[in-house]
Amino acid sequence: MTDTPHLLIEEQGAILIATLNRPDKLNALTAQAMELFEQALHHFRDTPELKVMLVRATGRYFCSGVDLRSGKPTPMLTGSSIREQHRLRTMGMHRIYDEMEAIEKPIVVAHQGPCVGGGLELSLSCDFRLAARSASYAFPEGKFGVLPASNGVSRLARIIGTHWTRYLIMANLAVDADKAMIMGLVHEVFPDDSFEEQVMQFCSHLAAQNGEQMGLAKIAIELAHDVGLAQARNVERMANSALMLAPAYREGIERYIKGIGSGGADK
Repeated sequence: MTDTPHLLIEEQGAILIATLNRPDKLNALTAQAMELFEQALHHFRDTPELKVMLVRATGRYFCSGVDLRSGKPTPMLTGSSIREQHRLRTMGMHRIYDEMEAIEKPIVVAHQGPCVGGGLELSLSCDFRLAARSASYAFPEGKFGVLPASNGVSRLARIIGTHWTRYLIMANLAVDADKAMIMGLVHEVFPDDSFEEQVMQFCSHLAAQNGEQMGLAKIAIELAHDVGLAQARNVERMANSALMLAPAYREGIERYIKGIGSGGADK
Protein backbone atom coordinates (compact mmCIF):
# COMPACT_ATOMS: atom_id res chain seq x y z
CA MET A 1 0.00 0.00 0.00
CA THR A 2 1.12 3.58 -0.57
CA ASP A 3 -0.02 6.84 0.91
CA THR A 4 0.65 8.76 -2.30
CA PRO A 5 -2.61 10.46 -3.34
CA HIS A 6 -4.10 9.31 -6.63
CA LEU A 7 -4.66 12.95 -7.62
CA LEU A 8 -2.41 15.95 -6.95
CA ILE A 9 -3.86 19.46 -6.68
CA GLU A 10 -1.99 22.74 -7.04
CA GLU A 11 -2.70 26.33 -7.99
CA GLN A 12 -0.61 28.45 -10.33
CA GLY A 13 -2.12 31.92 -10.20
CA ALA A 14 -5.61 31.70 -11.68
CA ILE A 15 -5.11 28.11 -12.87
CA LEU A 16 -6.11 25.08 -10.78
CA ILE A 17 -4.13 22.00 -11.81
CA ALA A 18 -5.39 18.47 -11.10
CA THR A 19 -2.81 15.79 -11.92
CA LEU A 20 -3.56 12.07 -12.16
CA ASN A 21 -0.80 10.49 -10.11
CA ARG A 22 -0.69 6.69 -10.45
CA PRO A 23 1.97 6.30 -13.16
CA ASP A 24 2.81 2.74 -12.04
CA LYS A 25 -0.84 1.82 -12.70
CA LEU A 26 -1.06 3.85 -15.91
CA ASN A 27 -3.25 6.34 -14.01
CA ALA A 28 -6.21 3.98 -13.92
CA LEU A 29 -9.12 5.76 -12.24
CA THR A 30 -10.07 4.80 -8.69
CA ALA A 31 -12.77 5.88 -6.26
CA GLN A 32 -10.11 7.91 -4.41
CA ALA A 33 -9.05 9.71 -7.58
CA MET A 34 -12.64 10.59 -8.46
CA GLU A 35 -13.42 11.75 -4.91
CA LEU A 36 -10.38 14.05 -4.91
CA PHE A 37 -11.26 15.24 -8.41
CA GLU A 38 -14.80 16.17 -7.35
CA GLN A 39 -13.44 18.10 -4.36
CA ALA A 40 -11.05 19.99 -6.63
CA LEU A 41 -13.86 20.67 -9.08
CA HIS A 42 -16.04 22.22 -6.38
CA HIS A 43 -13.13 24.33 -5.12
CA PHE A 44 -12.57 25.55 -8.68
CA ARG A 45 -16.26 26.36 -9.09
CA ASP A 46 -16.54 28.22 -5.78
CA THR A 47 -13.29 30.25 -5.92
CA PRO A 48 -13.68 33.44 -7.99
CA GLU A 49 -9.91 33.92 -8.28
CA LEU A 50 -9.58 30.61 -10.16
CA LYS A 51 -10.34 31.08 -13.86
CA VAL A 52 -9.20 27.84 -15.52
CA MET A 53 -8.94 24.20 -14.45
CA LEU A 54 -6.26 22.04 -16.06
CA VAL A 55 -6.44 18.24 -15.89
CA ARG A 56 -3.18 16.44 -16.65
CA ALA A 57 -1.24 13.31 -15.66
CA THR A 58 2.16 11.96 -14.71
CA GLY A 59 3.90 9.09 -16.44
CA ARG A 60 3.68 7.58 -19.91
CA TYR A 61 -0.14 7.23 -19.94
CA PHE A 62 -2.69 9.96 -19.41
CA CYS A 63 -5.16 7.32 -18.24
CA SER A 64 -5.73 3.65 -19.00
CA GLY A 65 -9.39 3.79 -17.94
CA VAL A 66 -11.17 2.65 -14.80
CA ASP A 67 -9.15 0.44 -12.45
CA LEU A 68 -11.08 -2.84 -12.70
CA ARG A 69 -9.01 -4.35 -9.89
CA SER A 70 -9.85 -1.74 -7.25
CA GLY A 71 -12.85 -2.19 -4.97
CA LYS A 72 -15.43 -4.95 -4.83
CA PRO A 73 -17.88 -4.97 -7.76
CA THR A 74 -21.58 -4.62 -6.97
CA PRO A 75 -23.58 -7.67 -8.12
CA MET A 76 -25.84 -6.73 -11.04
CA LEU A 77 -28.46 -9.30 -11.93
CA THR A 78 -30.90 -7.29 -14.05
CA GLY A 79 -30.74 -4.78 -16.86
CA SER A 80 -32.29 -2.18 -14.58
CA SER A 81 -29.59 -2.66 -11.92
CA ILE A 82 -26.89 -2.21 -14.56
CA ARG A 83 -28.46 1.03 -15.78
CA GLU A 84 -28.73 2.31 -12.20
CA GLN A 85 -25.11 1.33 -11.59
CA HIS A 86 -24.02 3.50 -14.49
CA ARG A 87 -26.23 6.41 -13.44
CA LEU A 88 -25.60 6.48 -9.69
CA ARG A 89 -22.71 4.39 -8.47
CA THR A 90 -19.83 4.27 -10.96
CA MET A 91 -17.54 6.33 -8.69
CA GLY A 92 -19.92 9.29 -9.14
CA MET A 93 -18.76 9.80 -12.71
CA HIS A 94 -22.09 10.87 -14.20
CA ARG A 95 -22.63 13.41 -11.42
CA ILE A 96 -19.07 14.72 -11.78
CA TYR A 97 -19.23 14.96 -15.57
CA ASP A 98 -22.55 16.82 -15.39
CA GLU A 99 -20.96 19.32 -13.01
CA MET A 100 -17.92 19.79 -15.25
CA GLU A 101 -20.22 20.65 -18.13
CA ALA A 102 -22.34 23.01 -16.01
CA ILE A 103 -19.55 25.08 -14.42
CA GLU A 104 -19.27 28.41 -16.21
CA LYS A 105 -15.49 28.33 -16.38
CA PRO A 106 -13.23 26.57 -18.90
CA ILE A 107 -11.77 23.15 -18.11
CA VAL A 108 -8.75 22.01 -20.13
CA VAL A 109 -7.36 18.49 -20.34
CA ALA A 110 -3.81 17.76 -21.52
CA HIS A 111 -2.99 14.28 -22.87
CA GLN A 112 0.73 13.57 -22.73
CA GLY A 113 0.21 9.90 -23.63
CA PRO A 114 -2.48 7.31 -24.37
CA CYS A 115 -5.98 8.23 -23.18
CA VAL A 116 -8.20 5.18 -22.93
CA GLY A 117 -11.73 4.25 -21.84
CA GLY A 118 -12.80 6.07 -18.69
CA GLY A 119 -9.97 8.58 -19.06
CA LEU A 120 -11.32 9.57 -22.46
CA GLU A 121 -14.86 9.77 -21.09
CA LEU A 122 -13.69 12.19 -18.39
CA SER A 123 -11.89 14.21 -21.06
CA LEU A 124 -15.03 14.54 -23.16
CA SER A 125 -16.63 16.67 -20.42
CA CYS A 126 -13.73 19.13 -20.58
CA ASP A 127 -14.11 22.21 -22.74
CA PHE A 128 -10.70 21.93 -24.42
CA ARG A 129 -8.61 18.85 -25.21
CA LEU A 130 -4.91 19.31 -25.96
CA ALA A 131 -2.70 16.46 -27.16
CA ALA A 132 1.01 15.78 -27.25
CA ARG A 133 2.21 14.14 -30.45
CA SER A 134 2.61 10.84 -28.57
CA ALA A 135 -1.01 10.79 -27.32
CA SER A 136 -3.48 8.22 -28.64
CA TYR A 137 -7.15 7.44 -28.06
CA ALA A 138 -9.25 4.28 -27.78
CA PHE A 139 -12.31 2.74 -26.20
CA PRO A 140 -11.46 -0.88 -25.28
CA GLU A 141 -14.98 -1.66 -24.04
CA GLY A 142 -15.82 -3.24 -27.39
CA LYS A 143 -13.31 -6.01 -26.63
CA PHE A 144 -15.60 -7.02 -23.76
CA GLY A 145 -18.75 -6.79 -25.88
CA VAL A 146 -20.12 -3.63 -24.22
CA LEU A 147 -20.29 0.13 -24.80
CA PRO A 148 -18.53 2.97 -22.98
CA ALA A 149 -21.57 4.24 -21.08
CA SER A 150 -20.33 7.29 -19.17
CA ASN A 151 -19.93 9.80 -22.05
CA GLY A 152 -18.39 7.38 -24.55
CA VAL A 153 -21.41 7.40 -26.82
CA SER A 154 -23.49 10.41 -25.76
CA ARG A 155 -20.84 13.11 -25.46
CA LEU A 156 -18.50 11.64 -28.08
CA ALA A 157 -21.21 11.72 -30.77
CA ARG A 158 -21.95 15.38 -29.96
CA ILE A 159 -18.28 16.31 -30.33
CA ILE A 160 -17.10 14.33 -33.35
CA GLY A 161 -20.40 13.24 -34.93
CA THR A 162 -21.74 9.78 -35.65
CA HIS A 163 -19.29 9.19 -38.51
CA TRP A 164 -16.15 9.06 -36.35
CA THR A 165 -17.97 7.74 -33.28
CA ARG A 166 -18.65 4.57 -35.28
CA TYR A 167 -14.94 4.32 -36.02
CA LEU A 168 -13.90 4.47 -32.38
CA ILE A 169 -16.72 2.38 -30.90
CA MET A 170 -18.09 0.01 -33.55
CA ALA A 171 -14.81 -0.61 -35.36
CA ASN A 172 -13.01 -0.50 -32.00
CA LEU A 173 -9.90 1.13 -33.49
CA ALA A 174 -7.38 3.38 -31.75
CA VAL A 175 -6.33 6.70 -33.27
CA ASP A 176 -3.17 8.74 -32.87
CA ALA A 177 -3.09 12.44 -31.99
CA ASP A 178 -3.00 13.64 -35.59
CA LYS A 179 -6.06 11.58 -36.55
CA ALA A 180 -7.82 12.75 -33.36
CA MET A 181 -7.21 16.30 -34.57
CA ILE A 182 -8.76 15.51 -37.96
CA MET A 183 -11.76 13.93 -36.22
CA GLY A 184 -12.31 17.03 -34.09
CA LEU A 185 -11.62 15.10 -30.90
CA VAL A 186 -8.77 17.41 -29.83
CA HIS A 187 -8.23 21.11 -30.39
CA GLU A 188 -4.43 21.20 -30.67
CA VAL A 189 -1.53 18.79 -31.11
CA PHE A 190 1.79 20.01 -29.72
CA PRO A 191 5.32 18.54 -29.96
CA ASP A 192 6.21 16.36 -26.99
CA ASP A 193 9.25 18.43 -26.01
CA SER A 194 7.27 21.69 -25.70
CA PHE A 195 3.92 20.20 -24.67
CA GLU A 196 3.82 21.28 -21.03
CA GLU A 197 4.94 24.82 -21.86
CA GLN A 198 2.37 25.25 -24.62
CA VAL A 199 -0.41 23.82 -22.48
CA MET A 200 0.33 26.38 -19.77
CA GLN A 201 0.44 29.16 -22.37
CA PHE A 202 -3.00 28.09 -23.59
CA CYS A 203 -4.39 28.02 -20.05
CA SER A 204 -2.89 31.44 -19.29
CA HIS A 205 -4.54 32.79 -22.45
CA LEU A 206 -7.91 31.46 -21.29
CA ALA A 207 -7.42 32.91 -17.81
CA ALA A 208 -6.95 36.36 -19.34
CA GLN A 209 -10.32 36.29 -21.14
CA ASN A 210 -13.50 37.93 -19.89
CA GLY A 211 -15.00 35.53 -17.36
CA GLU A 212 -18.62 36.53 -17.93
CA GLN A 213 -18.27 36.12 -21.68
CA MET A 214 -16.65 32.70 -21.20
CA GLY A 215 -19.40 31.50 -18.88
CA LEU A 216 -22.26 32.62 -21.10
CA ALA A 217 -20.50 31.29 -24.19
CA LYS A 218 -20.27 27.85 -22.59
CA ILE A 219 -24.02 27.84 -21.96
CA ALA A 220 -24.96 29.41 -25.30
CA ILE A 221 -22.88 26.98 -27.37
CA GLU A 222 -24.58 23.94 -25.81
CA LEU A 223 -28.05 25.47 -26.14
CA ALA A 224 -27.47 26.52 -29.75
CA HIS A 225 -26.41 22.97 -30.58
CA ASP A 226 -29.65 21.55 -29.17
CA VAL A 227 -32.25 23.87 -30.71
CA GLY A 228 -33.21 24.99 -34.20
CA LEU A 229 -31.57 27.91 -35.98
CA ALA A 230 -34.20 30.51 -35.06
CA GLN A 231 -34.05 29.60 -31.38
CA ALA A 232 -30.25 29.47 -31.49
CA ARG A 233 -30.28 33.10 -32.63
CA ASN A 234 -32.53 33.92 -29.69
CA VAL A 235 -29.92 32.31 -27.42
CA GLU A 236 -27.28 34.61 -28.90
CA ARG A 237 -29.44 37.68 -28.40
CA MET A 238 -30.31 36.76 -24.83
CA ALA A 239 -26.68 36.18 -23.93
CA ASN A 240 -25.53 39.45 -25.47
CA SER A 241 -28.35 41.40 -23.81
CA ALA A 242 -26.68 40.56 -20.51
CA LEU A 243 -23.07 40.97 -21.63
CA MET A 244 -23.58 44.32 -23.38
CA LEU A 245 -25.03 45.89 -20.23
CA ALA A 246 -21.82 45.19 -18.34
CA PRO A 247 -19.23 48.00 -17.96
CA ALA A 248 -16.56 45.68 -19.37
CA TYR A 249 -18.24 45.78 -22.78
CA ARG A 250 -18.19 49.58 -23.09
CA GLU A 251 -14.65 49.73 -21.73
CA GLY A 252 -13.53 47.13 -24.25
CA ILE A 253 -15.14 49.00 -27.16
CA GLU A 254 -13.49 52.25 -26.08
CA ARG A 255 -10.08 50.57 -25.86
CA TYR A 256 -10.58 49.05 -29.30
CA ILE A 257 -11.55 52.40 -30.88
CA LYS A 258 -8.57 54.11 -29.27
CA GLY A 259 -6.34 51.32 -30.53
CA ILE A 260 -7.56 51.82 -34.13
CA GLY A 261 -6.97 55.51 -33.84
CA SER A 262 -3.39 54.99 -32.69
CA GLY A 263 -2.74 52.25 -35.28
CA GLY A 264 -2.61 49.44 -32.70
CA ALA A 265 -6.02 47.76 -32.49
CA ASP A 266 -6.38 44.97 -29.95
CA LYS A 267 -6.11 41.47 -31.37
